[in-house]
Amino acid sequence: MSNTDRPAGLKPVRYLNGTPWNGKARMYYIPVGDTVATFIGDAVKSAGSADATGKYPTVTRAVAGGNLRGVVIGFSDQPYIAIDTTNLNRLYRPASTAMYCLVVDDPNVVFEIQEDNDTSDLAITEVGANTDLVWTAGSTSTGKSGMELDSDGVSTTASAQCRILGLSNKEDNALGTYAKWDVLINEHELTSTTGV
Repeated sequence: MSNTDRPAGLKPVRYLNGTPWNGKARMYYIPVGDTVATFIGDAVKSAGSADATGKYPTVTRAVAGGNLRGVVIGFSDQPYIAIDTTNLNRLYRPASTAMYCLVVDDPNVVFEIQEDNDTSDLAITEVGANTDLVWTAGSTSTGKSGMELDSDGVSTTASAQCRILGLSNKEDNALGTYAKWDVLINEHELTSTTGV
């Protein structure tokens, strides 16, 4: 069976202790000055500020290397609901648009993500190792992230964004090109003692 090339960023699937992910997330804010579009499944990092109320910390789409705050699962024009009531068809946050976003920021959430297969496929001998994310733009038609797992940057060093837990246990997923993997955020802001 061959896998389908369908990157969608990081998708929360369960907690590290094995219980299913319960849908919990926290509201954050992306200010108008953020010039990079943000998609569902994108990893974000803290931006060191908050909205005008001070209640909702700012985040920005993360870049390769460095700590992550969590993963975006929805957007809103207000901090109380995770939809944009001015545009119910909006699937992503356009660049330079102030919006609130729901972020799965629990460091114990396991995510599913597709590998990028840039030069080689991930091997079973790399389960337990660490690697970074590959940062590509998302789809404005589906609203899904284009982020993938770097299949070439696997190492045992602590300075990599994700820990590879194993191949996602799904019927339509097999070891090889475009495989989906279960990962844990290895460089998580909430497990680091360093501030933003």
